[in-house]
Amino acid sequence: MMLARLRASPAGPPVTGAGHGGSRNSQPVERNVMASYADDTQDRARRFRDAALPYLDDVFTLARYLMRNTADAEDAAQECYLRALRHFDSYRGPAMKPWLLSILRNVCNAEFARRGRSELTEECETETTAGDAPLWQEPEASPETSLLRAHDDETIRGLVAALPQQFREIIVLREINDLSYQEIAQVAGVPVGTVMSRLARARAMLRAAWNVAEGAAS
Repeated sequence: MMLARLRASPAGPPVTGAGHGGSRNSQPVERNVMASYADDTQDRARRFRDAALPYLDDVFTLARYLMRNTADAEDAAQECYLRALRHFDSYRGPAMKPWLLSILRNVCNAEFARRGRSELTEECETETTAGDAPLWQEPEASPETSLLRAHDDETIRGLVAALPQQFREIIVLREINDLSYQEIAQVAGVPVGTVMSRLARARAMLRAAWNVAEGAAS
């Protein structure tokens, strides 16, 4: 299944000069993060490494999709891990992966603000609220999702990369980072119903984009 394969792949969207998969691209980030442990105790560094480094590819993948540039993604992922390390002693939850992705999203947001961009700001739109659907039930795959899962990985990555930020983010968190609706809500800071609404719209936008791409190729 296409999105299942994409979810297992750490590679982000096609960007100029990328040329490598997520694991390979994330190696410089890991080296830089590990170098910071010299200023901390070995035990604390070991606990942080064991808890956080398994999710480095997830962090780097989301950074690639948000920043749309490999070098910027490496910087954002490194800053995410340095911030996480500084606050690790006070960490009490949620789960490690959503916590790291929340930090990464804040890092990207701060960088966009520094550059005078607002890619992570909310658009004016009518969305459902968390009360519109039971929080414990995640809907079965829609026909649109089934259609998307049949397409090739490179094509779908390009289509995901072309989505507006808030829909691109939601697709990556769900279909690639494999977060639950509630975990996505924690990362994005929106109600679960808004997550469901954006995900439905993102899938529909992807399906429409695929139809256009398929028509152009025929």
